[in-house]
Amino acid sequence: MKFLIVDDHSILRAGISVLLKQENPDAVVVEASDGEQALALAEAQPDLDAVLLDLQMPGVGGQSVLEEFGRRFPGLPVVILTSTEDPEEVRKSLSSGALGYVPKSASSTTLIGALKLVLQGDVYVPPLMLNERPREIPTNPPAASLRRLTQRQSDVLRLVQRGISNKLIARELGLSEKTVKVHVTSILKALNVTTRTAAITAVQELLKTREK
Repeated sequence: MKFLIVDDHSILRAGISVLLKQENPDAVVVEASDGEQALALAEAQPDLDAVLLDLQMPGVGGQSVLEEFGRRFPGLPVVILTSTEDPEEVRKSLSSGALGYVPKSASSTTLIGALKLVLQGDVYVPPLMLNERPREIPTNPPAASLRRLTQRQSDVLRLVQRGISNKLIARELGLSEKTVKVHVTSILKALNVTTRTAAITAVQELLKTREK
């Protein structure tokens, strides 16, 4: 696994790097102190698996960097790791393409868990948003959401509904695991849900509605 940490504090970058390597000794960690450097590193190293991005950095703001990552590297998962715990910032980050939002006050276990969830194709929403999520994420997607899926995304969703892992989906469809993650991310966004389980439930509810 290869990670990019983007933060203007070198001590924090070093600490996160140690944490990631403790979890996975084979992990490769690349560091950037600002958004411009981060984007240049991502351009030069297309084998990155995920980015940990701070929102509060000098120069170009983290939200702008996040949007640029989404535009230039749509298949690269970005997890926000920042000191801001404002629910509005969480909503804004997730709507701008972040697949996770972890406050710096969270434990190392929470960060690793969030990162694993994102790498599996899900979205991590911090507990501080629990009271906000029902308003932001409807249980049932409109039928139009399913119609917007490409044929390949529909194939992936069919296998997700069977509870198959990304690795097995990749093998079944002859795709790379990273490509499957991109498709799963697109499916979650289309259905306006944050986890594979929620996507399965949403589709099941929609099908029940159609049968009535």
